[in-house]
Amino acid sequence: MILHQVLLYLVHTFSAIRTWLASLYHGLKKPLSFKHRKRNVHRIKSDSKALSKLPMHVGLVVVEDDFRYGDLASLVVWCAAMGISYISLYDSQGILKRNNTSLWQEIMKQQQELLGEESNKYNIELVRGNRTATQLTGQKYSVEVRLLSSEDGRTDLLHAAQRWCQAVEAKRKKVGDLDPTALEGLLQATRGAPDVDLVLKFGTVDSLLGFLPWQIRLTEILSMPTHHSIDYQTFLLALQSFGNIEQRFGK
Repeated sequence: MILHQVLLYLVHTFSAIRTWLASLYHGLKKPLSFKHRKRNVHRIKSDSKALSKLPMHVGLVVVEDDFRYGDLASLVVWCAAMGISYISLYDSQGILKRNNTSLWQEIMKQQQELLGEESNKYNIELVRGNRTATQLTGQKYSVEVRLLSSEDGRTDLLHAAQRWCQAVEAKRKKVGDLDPTALEGLLQATRGAPDVDLVLKFGTVDSLLGFLPWQIRLTEILSMPTHHSIDYQTFLLALQSFGNIEQRFGK
């Protein structure tokens, strides 16, 4: 009887200690996690300042069949934290467009985890083609994420040419008036955005599968085997490689 009571006492004591330790752990976990996030965002900003040049518009071209929305969201948030204002996410079949809600949820999740209390300073706008899909209003940094597919590449260029020909036929334009600036004004997919400075292609296919043929005539293209489980260091190395490239623009 006495042995039984002692055993019960030990069990209850152990249970109480375990509960107290669990409570202490969860109480400390949140501030530690916030400190970790804060260190990450400051590290990214520091890395951005150390780059010799920063792209204004980055294209993330996925030529893989398996999409990992969490990994793509990480790339988007890293770009935003770096100070990159325009991001184009492309897959030729339009899978990202159709699943923009899943991608958006992952972006919001990654934004909170990485940026913490600074997340409300970022105004992220998710755009499908030329239509706004989702917008998160912030206070300071504006980031535009365009979801593109094959219809926004060669098809958009074809439609722009058709509109110009119709304007010439209607005598609203002259053939000699056509120049790069006029053509860019007719393109719908990237209206209001600068040309793409850097493309990160993910996948083993040696092709961009129709990604914005006009807007990448001066773009640097870096290939990576996959976007699956991509880490920040790999992303940073790509930006450092871009910074070390001397762009001669045909000279």
